[in-house]
Amino acid sequence: METMTGHSEKAYALLKSDAEKIQKLIEVQMENLTMPQCPLYEEVLDTQMFGLSREIDFAIRLELIDEDTGKQLLSDLERRLAALHEATTNEK
Repeated sequence: METMTGHSEKAYALLKSDAEKIQKLIEVQMENLTMPQCPLYEEVLDTQMFGLSREIDFAIRLELIDEDTGKQLLSDLERRLAALHEATTNEK
């Protein structure tokens, strides 16, 4: 049981790290490359979010994290990205 907890903690840490990488990628893109209305921005965001959601689904199926934890991780990232988008849009 202790090993499972260790694996669960590691899985959550990896998923959280991936979510933070997506946020950093979007921050850099919004600051330096494109506007949020740009198809490239939308494509990167959609692709990254889809990939993370698949990772979360996989971890849930392996019972490394529970479904509520996975949904919360995605929801938190979506909220942070929405706030970033709003802040960037209001600056311009």
